[in-house]
Amino acid sequence: MKAYRWFFLATVLIALSIPASARHLPDFVDLAEQYSPAVVNISTSRERPAVEGGGGGAPDIPEGMPFGDLLERFFGERGQPGLPERFERGSMGSGFIYTEDGYILTNHHVIENGGEIVVRLSDRRVFTAELIGSDPQSDVAVLKIDADELPTLKLGSSESLKVGEWVLAIGSPFGFDHSVTAGIVSAKGRSLPSDNYVPFIQTDVAINPGNSGGPLFNMDGEVVGINSQIYSRTGGFMGLSFAIPIDMAVEVARQLRETGTVTRGWLGVLIQEVTRELADSFGMSRPTGALVAQVQPDSPAEKAGFRTGDVILRFNGIDVPRSSALPPIVGRTPVGSEVDVDVRRGDEEIVIGVTIEALPEEVASARSRTPAPPVQPQSLLGMQVEPLTEEERSALGLGESGIRVIEVTDNPARAAGVRSGDVIAQFGGDPVTSVDDFREQVEAASAGRSVPVLIHRDGNPVFIALRIPNS
Repeated sequence: MKAYRWFFLATVLIALSIPASARHLPDFVDLAEQYSPAVVNISTSRERPAVEGGGGGAPDIPEGMPFGDLLERFFGERGQPGLPERFERGSMGSGFIYTEDGYILTNHHVIENGGEIVVRLSDRRVFTAELIGSDPQSDVAVLKIDADELPTLKLGSSESLKVGEWVLAIGSPFGFDHSVTAGIVSAKGRSLPSDNYVPFIQTDVAINPGNSGGPLFNMDGEVVGINSQIYSRTGGFMGLSFAIPIDMAVEVARQLRETGTVTRGWLGVLIQEVTRELADSFGMSRPTGALVAQVQPDSPAEKAGFRTGDVILRFNGIDVPRSSALPPIVGRTPVGSEVDVDVRRGDEEIVIGVTIEALPEEVASARSRTPAPPVQPQSLLGMQVEPLTEEERSALGLGESGIRVIEVTDNPARAAGVRSGDVIAQFGGDPVTSVDDFREQVEAASAGRSVPVLIHRDGNPVFIALRIPNS
């Protein structure tokens, strides 16, 4: 009996020592039951021309073909020749109702291929939806079905979402309606190469094809994101899922409903990451901000006096820790706003006032990208250069500057990532106007120090940091 008491006491002590968060794991039952009715399955259907000798829902199966009966049962009965064929492309994705009169949020890529949009509710009602508007840059689309008093979801705030917080997804992976998966927020403000204007929420919630467009919930049952993408090398879930913040999605939806288009702020600079070597070459204590590799002509940045080589540290009071943070900040800035931008130029920090304009359609369509960082540099020189003709400089928009690298001969330049064909436009912030000018600039540079060099490679401006070798 004494041994039993000790065992009971030890069990109680162990239970009390377990953190409360571990003793009380989240219960998703109520969330799934309450909010699944407002999550919809979205597919598309369209007609395709009749194929001579075939039609209907199946391929033309010759009489007497082995397994012909089995193929007919799989594909459906043989169609009637000469009739157009209506077919459904299957479950394309998910969406959710956010107004009682039938407005639905989903992804642009779910409905981008056109055709009739079919929406299925949990009560098995089927509607043909009207496309109100779609925005490829944010991957958000708004649909409308003709119905009233529909179940809806409560929209929350993605800004208040915390890393490590539990989240829940409901969708139609592989066509399995109203599947529920859960996980935690892994990171916020993620930038993906093809989506410069979306600061994605990264989670480890299991998301698969068909989940796209479905809601991401917090534990209060509020929608905090729209599930949009996964990172995968196999096509299946690998633990990295990305959702569009609901704050951004709601603003995009508002503009689509009011005007049919989305307007974004535009600064007009091509930027790249500040590497450790570049930070050292600029005299910065640590790599931060967005490095301006090019100021676009007739842009707000050009009008405000931005220069190539400026490092944008803060935009309208918001810190820019990495280059990928800048496009979403600028994009959600109202057109016509006058904002202050903190910039490092040379050895000092200055403030530039700029009036934000609307992102031009041709720029939005091109999805201008941040230049890829060059190979990590280590040293300098070991290259042969030649002058450019006036026509070549004019074609590159370099004015009076620019020399071409014709050969990389040994390790210093090669280790720095310099390539044959690169055009050197600036060295240490100063224009390179000739081969002799470049030689003098190199000789005047301090040994053992990194120098920022602006090159043009395949038409793209990119900064690299070249370290002057010790003599």
